[in-house]
Amino acid sequence: MFNIETLRSKSVTELTKILKDLGVKVARTSNENDKIFAILDFQASNPKVAKDYINATETTSVTTEEAPAEKPAKAPARKAAPKKPAAKPKTNTNTKAPAEEPKAEEKIEEKVPASEEIKPEEPKAEVAAVNEESAANAQAKKKRKRVSTNTANTEVSQERTETPKNTEPQEPAQADEKPNNPQQQQANRPQKGHNHPQNGGNQHKNQNQQHQQHQNQNQNQNRYSEKAEEQHDHKKEFNFDGLVSIEGVLEILPDNYGFLRSSDFSYISSPDDVYVSTAQIRNYGLKTGDTVKGIVRLPKEGEKYFSLLKPTEVNGRDLAFIKDRVAFEYLTPLFPEEKFNLTGNNSTISTRIVDLFAPIGKGQRAMIVAQPKTGKTMLLKDIANSIAANHPEVYMMVLLIDERPEEVTDMERSVNAEVIASTFDEAAEKHVKVANLVLAKAQRMVECGHDVVILLDSITRLARAYNTVTPASGKVLSGGVDANALHKPKRFFGAARKIEGGGSLTIIATALIDTGSKMDEVIFEEFKGTGNMELQLDRKIANRRIYPAIDLISSSTRRDDLLLDEVTSQRMWIFRKYLSEMNPVEAMEFVNKNIKGTLNNEEFLMSMNK
Repeated sequence: MFNIETLRSKSVTELTKILKDLGVKVARTSNENDKIFAILDFQASNPKVAKDYINATETTSVTTEEAPAEKPAKAPARKAAPKKPAAKPKTNTNTKAPAEEPKAEEKIEEKVPASEEIKPEEPKAEVAAVNEESAANAQAKKKRKRVSTNTANTEVSQERTETPKNTEPQEPAQADEKPNNPQQQQANRPQKGHNHPQNGGNQHKNQNQQHQQHQNQNQNQNRYSEKAEEQHDHKKEFNFDGLVSIEGVLEILPDNYGFLRSSDFSYISSPDDVYVSTAQIRNYGLKTGDTVKGIVRLPKEGEKYFSLLKPTEVNGRDLAFIKDRVAFEYLTPLFPEEKFNLTGNNSTISTRIVDLFAPIGKGQRAMIVAQPKTGKTMLLKDIANSIAANHPEVYMMVLLIDERPEEVTDMERSVNAEVIASTFDEAAEKHVKVANLVLAKAQRMVECGHDVVILLDSITRLARAYNTVTPASGKVLSGGVDANALHKPKRFFGAARKIEGGGSLTIIATALIDTGSKMDEVIFEEFKGTGNMELQLDRKIANRRIYPAIDLISSSTRRDDLLLDEVTSQRMWIFRKYLSEMNPVEAMEFVNKNIKGTLNNEEFLMSMNK
């Protein structure tokens, strides 16, 4: 029966042949262990079939081993005739026999009649037995030659694992079987007393051939085992380090080591995080919020996370530039001078109106003040799509705090930007952590000279989250707002600026009013004078189903003369003076009606002059 040790010593080819012979089907991708256990399972369920197969394979191996084992005994029987004196005509045949040794068939024809004539005194039965034995030996020799030439290689491959351990017990068994045959005893007795030197040479030659066959088998087996070991060692020594690259945002923990957070998990802890050592942070001058791209290595024994092997670039810059960068707090802020074009590709009526009455520049600190159900999220989405289509050089992030999950999905599918969200069913700690990491990422990119846009919805709920997380100071404002709670949201909103020498951070945030909460009113009043662009949405206009529901008279941008050209600035001055005599609903109806009939804002302003 098969056992696991015997099967493990076999090659994959032999295991596949055994499975094929037994009729067991396994998958093509199965390895050596799968095939071994498949054979053992089949043997356990069908012991009789497995036993018959093993017996059949053993009989084939025995037949191939019997032929070389009988070789030394048969050679003297054929050449026993020349030992006794014979007539002169027969001696001629004996002298020719050594010269014709390579031709086995001619030898047999010459020596068989010689044995008949030389032994006239033996009984007829013994002569007949000797004749039959010599004929059988001739046929066996022919078969032996055919087997050795044609099937030697196949038998070596099939019975490669049946090492001399299996062959040694078979040879004594064959030797034990020979004396049981009386004819062979009678034929062999006279040969032992009359050994000829020529017969001894042939016997020695046959033994050498048999020894060479065994030696060839061992060499083939050793070659195969060496190849298998080389392949196995090659697989073991293969190193995957340096093949996998990753990109993430660095978060440095209080213990001075850090992790690269993935944007797929909104920059919170996840199994995809990559460990960054303290030495790497110090040597490369890394900070919290750096977008690091580098090569990782597999976790070693006892390690839980992948580790950063070497960073290749940080924030899109090489490592030499990162070491000499100026911190964000020491960069010089300026008024925005370059306007975002919201009227080009993917423009809507909403973006065209915003581009005229409250233009947005690179580095703008914009606030959209809105009542509930006035379309602030849709307006934010239109602005994001226009900026993404007309300014591909800008890196844009949409930060949704305390929003509904379906709005998060809609924003991810409709806006070509990175969406980071923390829905209303998450804890306030997560809101704060996500917002801090997004702000840190934006500041690090601005330090490297990039233009970044953050669309925040909403800053009121972010301030609520900070108020929940901040420890109580004992000083409480009206509405239950802690005196120290609004410092961090102000720091977030105040980070928007245009940097002298390149780089800008634009933040467009929404603030809620008229929600019935005194806290929201206090938060809005604190942020009211901090922005340099304000866009007011009116619920009365939204109730008339006029979108965008913008209060054109109350909406404006500080220092819009830096963003608009001189002709457009003069025309807008006249147009605002004309609209100031209307109420917000009438003004929005008038602008919405006339702007639909024009292709762009220049055509709209020219039509207003008429």
